[in-house]
Amino acid sequence: MYSLYFPGRSPVQDDQLLKKDLFGEIWYLPSRGGPAVLRDTRPARWWLRWLARGLMRREAAALAALDGLRGVPQLKHSDHTTLLRSYLPGVPLFEGRPKTPAYFKEAASLLRRIHRANVVHNDLAKEPNVLLRNDGSPSFIDFQLAWYSRDRGWLFRIAAREDIRHLLKHKRTYRPDLLSAREHSILNSPSPLSKVWMSVVKPVYVFVTRRILGWADREGAADRGRHNGSG
Repeated sequence: MYSLYFPGRSPVQDDQLLKKDLFGEIWYLPSRGGPAVLRDTRPARWWLRWLARGLMRREAAALAALDGLRGVPQLKHSDHTTLLRSYLPGVPLFEGRPKTPAYFKEAASLLRRIHRANVVHNDLAKEPNVLLRNDGSPSFIDFQLAWYSRDRGWLFRIAAREDIRHLLKHKRTYRPDLLSAREHSILNSPSPLSKVWMSVVKPVYVFVTRRILGWADREGAADRGRHNGSG
């Protein structure tokens, strides 16, 4: 199928379908220029195609702003129906269970660099989106809900703080002894918008995604461990 988007390249036997849902398909492609992950919105359900492509545009904008940053996928190609990004080998947190102080220090540093590039991730609460790389370093994937903002207004700053708080939750899970007093304070003080999300929006979101769409928070987690970026 890769040749449909890039003429002259024949399909490869090892191309693997990682995920197929209402928003389209995700493929792992061991391409000649290095392994990559392809998001294809053409198979999306017609009534969700507009949303799938809107989210794909957000991902493309975020990855373009993060071009050259180690620890995030690199954008290789995007158009109105597909997005191709680099593949980052590693396993999600719940498989890798990182324990070293260096891992969480590097993850915090990576997140600061992402925010300095005017990008918030908006989905770091999900463990499959935070990887333990083969070399022990952290990576963040799945920028489908990410937001690139030039003006870094108050809403951006709130979202950035929530990114930090979600990363600290993972630190609390695997190395609670490393949390500082300030980090404990951040963990214990979610933003007002986060409180509204948890009490009002999230129950509706969970009902729609799990009961109607059949999703789960860790959907595709096994594939993301082997061929990350599947979300």
